Amino acid sequence: MRVVIQRVSAASVEIEGQIKARIGPGLLILLGIESEDTLEDADWLVRKISAMRIFSDENGLMNLSVQDINGALLVVSQFTLFASTKKGNRPSFIRAARPEIAIPIYENFVETLRSVTALSVQTGEFGADMKVQLVNDGPVTILMDSKQKE
Repeated sequence: MRVVIQRVSAASVEIEGQIKARIGPGLLILLGIESEDTLEDADWLVRKISAMRIFSDENGLMNLSVQDINGALLVVSQFTLFASTKKGNRPSFIRAARPEIAIPIYENFVETLRSVTALSVQTGEFGADMKVQLVNDGPVTILMDSKQKE
């Protein structure tokens, strides 16, 4: 699994002209799932993300987690995180998991995030054409891959 985590002041998802989700300060999580991913990958990412200290404390140092600031989370599925640009100019998405594999893992990721953090967790809609707006705070943007635990 791959995620792009963005610390935000605000973020929202619009689908067909309607706001589906909106959060204030917290994290926007773009989530990509590949065919080999498992629930263990999702659990590892949830535990890392929920405890990641990327919010500023009273001294301006990144010492606080999203839980510490009682922030919100917005999870948006994004298969394009597994784009291969090795050949030609049109990306290949062959590594991205098919919906029958990805949807249960996506749903588990969201539910685990809710139970681990007890915070507001909003979502986009899997497979929908979404318009995502955000105010990146910092900017702070972090990439993580459950297969490359760095």
